[in-house]
Amino acid sequence: MGAGHAHPLYRDGNSALHRTAPEAKIVCLVIFVVAVVATPRETFWPYAVYAAIIVALWLVARIPLRWVLPRMLIEAPFLILAVLLPFSEGGERIHVAGLHLSVAGLYAAWGIVIKGTLGVAASLTLAATTATSELPLALSRLGVPGLVVSMLTLMIRYIDVLAGEVSRMRMARISRGDSPRGLHQAGAIAKGVGALFLRSYERGERVHLAMLSRGYGGRVPALAFGAGSSVAAGGRQWLLAMLPAAAAVLVAASAWVLK
Repeated sequence: MGAGHAHPLYRDGNSALHRTAPEAKIVCLVIFVVAVVATPRETFWPYAVYAAIIVALWLVARIPLRWVLPRMLIEAPFLILAVLLPFSEGGERIHVAGLHLSVAGLYAAWGIVIKGTLGVAASLTLAATTATSELPLALSRLGVPGLVVSMLTLMIRYIDVLAGEVSRMRMARISRGDSPRGLHQAGAIAKGVGALFLRSYERGERVHLAMLSRGYGGRVPALAFGAGSSVAAGGRQWLLAMLPAAAAVLVAASAWVLK
């Protein structure tokens, strides 16, 4: 349990972005996303600049497009919603290829698609360059409450255990004639999910009692985050890490001034 856990989105590497302290990358991500969201959707050029910033980070971190693009499909449900907006919104309408589309709906759809895509791309950049074991320590350095950090740490430690439990339960169902893809088995699958929840809850209680018996006081010690955790960010590293965020803020401010 003391070993670090690598999530599927992490790409092992030794780039400058990989070596940057995780707390600096988290702050940079938050500022970047806020700047993107705050940009007026009627102005198009800032989004090209945001995309260029992300692509530049991908080049620094040596993250290929063929790795990023399939993982961005997580935003597909939001894209479906965006497609419907030009048909459902009211106000001024225009004719495009025989369709009556709402101008407000088109702007809303554009805003959802571009801002969601940039947000997902930026988040994937953080995930690809930050090991899971570094996240709790980074949040602790940023002053996140100890209870939240403890919950995140335990989730990271035991997610593999729960995944193994799900695999064993599925194998047990199949060996008894279950067909997981059949609609007639929906009831059995729902019961399995309930059983998994109860087992997880009971395991959590046992783990918590074991921690209390060993002197747990509400905060996970830094040693529990992994021996390979990065050192805290210094002034120079904070300055370099904030460059993309500062550029995004400057672009957003310019978009409002030039609007």
